[in-house]
Amino acid sequence: MPLLRDTALAAAFDQGADSYDRLTGLSPGYHAQLRRSARRLALGAAGAPVWRVLDLGCGTGASTAALAGALPAARITGVDASAGMLRRARTKTWPSRVRFVHAPVEDLDGAGVRGPFDAVFAAYLFRNLSDPDPVLRAVRGLLAPGGVLAVHDYALGGRRTDRLVWSAVCRGVVLPLGTATGNRGLYRHLWRSVLYFDTAPAFGARLERAGFDRVRVLPLPGWGTGITHTFLARRPPADPADVR
Repeated sequence: MPLLRDTALAAAFDQGADSYDRLTGLSPGYHAQLRRSARRLALGAAGAPVWRVLDLGCGTGASTAALAGALPAARITGVDASAGMLRRARTKTWPSRVRFVHAPVEDLDGAGVRGPFDAVFAAYLFRNLSDPDPVLRAVRGLLAPGGVLAVHDYALGGRRTDRLVWSAVCRGVVLPLGTATGNRGLYRHLWRSVLYFDTAPAFGARLERAGFDRVRVLPLPGWGTGITHTFLARRPPADPADVR
């Protein structure tokens, strides 16, 4: 079975939106790890009094909630290609500084999402894209010079045991739960998308090729140690893209 991409993947998330929060909530540490990655942006240290933050692939808003808690004064724009997931996000209670936009991340400008942003957060996104490289370059362009990108995702650490643990959890827990919701195809895709995407070191190298500097690959604790990571990267303050 090939991986789901683009409109097919958005449609699968539309179908799974009503049960998505319930299933992800069963994963130990799911929300705590999102909060940890959001805190790793460390935007409170210096800079503008009101941060502009872009939450790419925000889904039902779990990542948005993590950002809102970690950055209580930030203006947050959540973007997702799935109308169903965004519909769930909008049913929740949000401060006025949070807004949501329905758009594929490949066409942010067409949806009126324009920088500069002080930070971009992307949880469980890049391994689901047909071609992550142009999106990474576009994200770099949306960031203010010196702005920070945080990517929170499952990415195998390169050890054989990481692959075995991930597949065991998916076969034993994720796929049966996905089947119970009637949307096994989505959860099979999510399992395979991790196996087929970059390892954690390879994704760090991909960020560097996209023009980011200060790239850091930080593991997250819990059952997914060696599988779940925060990737931090910065748009250089003197970015060659700024020279016209």
